[in-house]
Amino acid sequence: MGLGKENEAPIIIVKKHGRHAGHHGGAWKVAYADFVTAMMAFFLVMWLVNQSDKVKAGVGGYFRDPVGFASKAGSSVLEGSTGVITPPKAAREAEEYRRKQEKEVREKLQSKAQELSRALQGESGLGELSKLVEIEVTDEGLRIQLMESGDSTFFGLGSAQLSGEGVHAVTMIASQIGPLGYKVALEGHTDSKQYVNRKSYSNWELSADRANSARRILEQNGVDPSKIAVVRGFADTHPRYLDRPEDAGNRRIAIVVMNSFSRENFTPIDMSERDKLAGKDLP
Repeated sequence: MGLGKENEAPIIIVKKHGRHAGHHGGAWKVAYADFVTAMMAFFLVMWLVNQSDKVKAGVGGYFRDPVGFASKAGSSVLEGSTGVITPPKAAREAEEYRRKQEKEVREKLQSKAQELSRALQGESGLGELSKLVEIEVTDEGLRIQLMESGDSTFFGLGSAQLSGEGVHAVTMIASQIGPLGYKVALEGHTDSKQYVNRKSYSNWELSADRANSARRILEQNGVDPSKIAVVRGFADTHPRYLDRPEDAGNRRIAIVVMNSFSRENFTPIDMSERDKLAGKDLP
């Protein structure tokens, strides 16, 4: 028995449309914001490390006291890529103090140079040898050079052992510079004539041994061993007379009382390694 149309069940068709949910989530936004912030901080640091000390001091002053910074530092003006910021009072005072200390050290070394020069000239035990001692104040400090002549006065010819006059001169220098308490560097120099008396021994070893020989006399006569910063042998690579590389005046040792504010970079030598680097101890 058939059903009538009025009894037919209705057919319901449900159509689903694919789409994102109303809220997909904002975690990526937070991560992106963190990334942008980190990049800004990175570029700020890169900019800052290339600035002058005044700029760095100004930025530091702002972060220490952002409220009172403007009144303390005055106007902040950036000029070009480097920028100029008036440093806070504390930074200016620190810089003034450093300059004052540097001036005092240099004046002290100049005074010691004059005193040492007078002492050497009046020393009867040296005689004419006092004229071969050159004393000057440079940016690196008080440089005292004992120069050879054609007669090889401070050292025997081809020898790293100080002569009697050489020991006397270095002893006097030690008594003058020891009380200063400054670091000391020693240098040895030769002329360009090659050392041929011994195998495996050259001007490099000779120059280092001569500097080390002077170092021992200094330590025995008032210079604190801990103040010896470096002992170096240059052979003939730093001639005094560039146009006369074989001149006897190129043979010399230099005793440098170091200016603590000097930018000269002396590479320290380990105390236990000095004699190994400069050769065997001499009698």
